[in-house]
Amino acid sequence: MKSPIELLQVLLDDLGSRCGTSTIHDLKTIMARIEHEGLSFLTITLPSFGADFEKSLDQGYVGHDQFSGFTRSGGLPRFLGGFLDLVFDRRSARLLEQPSVPAIYSVRQLSLMFGKIAIPCSEKRREKAIDGYIKTEQDVRRSDAALSTESIDRYCRIGQLLWAQFFCDVDKDVSRGLVPKHGRGATADHLRGNAKYDQTQWTSRLDEVFPHWEFLYPSESFLYRSDEVTILAPGAETAVKVITVPKTLKTPRIIAEEPTAMQYCQQAVFRSMKKRSRTNDNAWNFVCSDSQEHNRVLAREGSSDGSLATLDLSEASDRVSNQHVLLLLRRHTLTREVVDASRSRKADVLSRGRIVKLRLAKFASMGSALCFPFEAIVFTTVVFCGIEQALARKLTMEDIKSFYGKVRVYGDDIIVPTEYVRPVMRELEAFGFVVNTKKSFWTGKFRESCGADWYAGNDVSIVRMRSMIPTSRQHVPELLSTVSFRNQAYEKGLWRTVDKLDSYIERLIPFPYVEPTSVLLGRLGSDPCQVQRHHDDYHYPIVKGVVAISQLPKSKLGDYGALMKWFLNIGEEPLRGNHLERAGRPVSARIKTRWASPR
Repeated sequence: MKSPIELLQVLLDDLGSRCGTSTIHDLKTIMARIEHEGLSFLTITLPSFGADFEKSLDQGYVGHDQFSGFTRSGGLPRFLGGFLDLVFDRRSARLLEQPSVPAIYSVRQLSLMFGKIAIPCSEKRREKAIDGYIKTEQDVRRSDAALSTESIDRYCRIGQLLWAQFFCDVDKDVSRGLVPKHGRGATADHLRGNAKYDQTQWTSRLDEVFPHWEFLYPSESFLYRSDEVTILAPGAETAVKVITVPKTLKTPRIIAEEPTAMQYCQQAVFRSMKKRSRTNDNAWNFVCSDSQEHNRVLAREGSSDGSLATLDLSEASDRVSNQHVLLLLRRHTLTREVVDASRSRKADVLSRGRIVKLRLAKFASMGSALCFPFEAIVFTTVVFCGIEQALARKLTMEDIKSFYGKVRVYGDDIIVPTEYVRPVMRELEAFGFVVNTKKSFWTGKFRESCGADWYAGNDVSIVRMRSMIPTSRQHVPELLSTVSFRNQAYEKGLWRTVDKLDSYIERLIPFPYVEPTSVLLGRLGSDPCQVQRHHDDYHYPIVKGVVAISQLPKSKLGDYGALMKWFLNIGEEPLRGNHLERAGRPVSARIKTRWASPR
């Protein structure tokens, strides 16, 4: 099964049988459009169809400006018409009183399945995304300048109401001493793996609050090495490196590689914020990022009774300005100092063959350890500014607590009571954020948040293909992704699709039935694990399968750096036995056939 058309054909049969509708013409349309448009029909055109479908669910009818590029019969597209007829009235194009939930799931599954497949997009689309990043930086400066004194005063006052105790607790951690941490990702100064523990660059801004002799060495006996450290003045600091990584065929994801020293200290602040978010009532109820389940539960509640709306922001992290963050921290000197010192101020952006140097007005791009927690805090503060506007009186702490279980922010996934959607959207836009109305829902019974999708309380979440189908067992990432897709399809009851994938995967690898906890790459199913033999020594059942093995790059570490790594890892996951020989992100993956327990 080398072509996604084969998979779509089986999936169409699966969903057509579930809904009792013919899909013959739909398959013909798909084949003709792919022949004419190529893979972009699956990865761009169909996801646009799915987005229009979701918006139609929310507004209760199919608009004239929706489903462009698809011929209509009556008020609905001919494509997937058998499913659409179970959801909308074809003549009036309005939502049926009792639309079919299986049909809603089917349209979403068919149209959105390939929307986030990780394929590099064209250079033209990459350049367009980079141009958008640069333009967003200019927008942030304009929105900062346009903020009224009244809006700033309200934002600061509500920020204190929400976060005063939280940041006071972080201040305490700063005064006692923060514990930094290295991440596994790439850095702007090209240090990888264990080499980060031997870093010899620091900045004068960091040195004021994170003295290099305390944060780079495990004990005083190594202080004689401090002469090797170069302290960079603000003008000589390494800029963040803005890069693109595959997201969809339509547009790449833009992230920023931070300098090692900056990311190291950002992680120190992040550790404190994460710990304090679990003990502070407001942080726990509004922004704690330990689990996405809170957002998913609230999204389901909103789809059931219409009481809660789900809002989505475009370019969310890149539109949070440094001013937004500093205003919240103006009474918390210690936290403000460490946050400001660990924030990169410059960015190098490769655009059309040349490096564009930017002085950043945004707080941080994705890649900074502090981007995610602060964007959630800023968005929550602006949400309550909108709520206060709607109430036409100043909020009190009792008011804030009354919104526990009604307001929740996870990154750019925002949940608010439906009655406050309009004032909240106005306030978000006043602060320079862009609400993505195509992915925001508050009118009908459809809601989505943190990967969970609901209609009238029913789960209509889909299974997505994240990579192309492998053609040999050497294509390990694609093989892992396809097995994951197969097992998720099984959980959704897509039996024909599962059977088709099973027959294909079995040609590449041994593919036994296993339980989710097994180390083997296998299939989930209702059939009991088929025992092929028993372990020679311990006599428990074993089967033949494959395990995935990732290879970390060589990265040797010794001397004080090795000791520093051990100290910094206290309380974290156990270190591997060869962690001083290999470290960083895996550079390769392979599979190995072996006998192991299916359980």
